[in-house]
Amino acid sequence: MTIQLNTDKNLTIHQEYDEKIQTQLNEGLSRYSDLITRLEVHLSDENGSKDGLDDKRCLLEARITGKEPLAVTNMGNTYDLAITGALTKLKSALEKVAGKMKSH
Repeated sequence: MTIQLNTDKNLTIHQEYDEKIQTQLNEGLSRYSDLITRLEVHLSDENGSKDGLDDKRCLLEARITGKEPLAVTNMGNTYDLAITGALTKLKSALEKVAGKMKSH
């Protein structure tokens, strides 16, 4: 599974944080690594440099072998919270896809 990290102009990812995100996603999605060919991560700050509640956004788009891509979005006060929430949503969606693939 290839992980591609994308950010908006308001965020610069340092190497350590990039590695932390990659590790978190690899561990969280290890059960589905045979399904996912590529995972795109889009991090953005919805209101730019201004402060705000739940303004950090994480969109995860999973490219699945032989299926349409799955995309989930989550908002949070921090990027870590947004990523964790999106990961939970993606795991739930992947569970449904994996179940349907096994039943057919």
